[in-house]
Amino acid sequence: MAGIVKEDGSCIHYKRHCKLLAKCCGEFFVCRLCHDDVKQHTMDRFSVTTVKCIQCGTEQPAAKVCKDCGMVFGEYYCSICHLFDADNKQYHCSDCGICRVGPKEYYFHCFTCNLCLANDIKDTHKCVQNVSRQNCPVCMEDLHTSRISGIPLPCGHLLHRFYRCPLCVRSMVSMRDFWKELDDEIAMTPMPEEYQSTTIMIFCNDCLEKGSVPFHVLGMKCSSCGSYNTTQDGGLSRSPQHPC
Repeated sequence: MAGIVKEDGSCIHYKRHCKLLAKCCGEFFVCRLCHDDVKQHTMDRFSVTTVKCIQCGTEQPAAKVCKDCGMVFGEYYCSICHLFDADNKQYHCSDCGICRVGPKEYYFHCFTCNLCLANDIKDTHKCVQNVSRQNCPVCMEDLHTSRISGIPLPCGHLLHRFYRCPLCVRSMVSMRDFWKELDDEIAMTPMPEEYQSTTIMIFCNDCLEKGSVPFHVLGMKCSSCGSYNTTQDGGLSRSPQHPC
């Protein structure tokens, strides 16, 4: 489902009203993640200088508002990362070098760990030099720039919050708070109209139940236990008003 674009022109990753010109390939994409989903290379967010308004189609220098029609490209705009999005209390951390989801006053930058951490662990976390500048040892995705939150372990190292037993694939710890975050993110990210009545058969790796649940690219929630630790167990099924 890479590159799904909503009716308002935004994508599944961010809510915005412009496309970014990727200098690496000379094509427009709603965001760098949409680009990376379909290309064999990654897009440099910092090199973006040109955007295209989704409403009027005007190509122009990157800015928060369209110079021709006045469309606001994003409630939040970072002129360094060229991040356009809904206002989720983001802030740019110059020490991390990227934007973080805030509110800013809830976080501090640890100069030993070299990343932003929650204030409530400021005096209790164990520092590890540049701990986020590596890949998650479970999923091997970059910890520092990932949109998936990392959680500090007692030893000071980080793992992505969605971690599972490598043998049986069940969640290793209580994921209740993370599932709540996913609930909220999915609620704020409706699928395009043609997918809103779509269901999919899933198998839950936590409770081992099967069932038909609403399809969403961010995750399919088990109707039995509420876990998002699920895998597809069948094809998509659409209601009669949205035939395949």
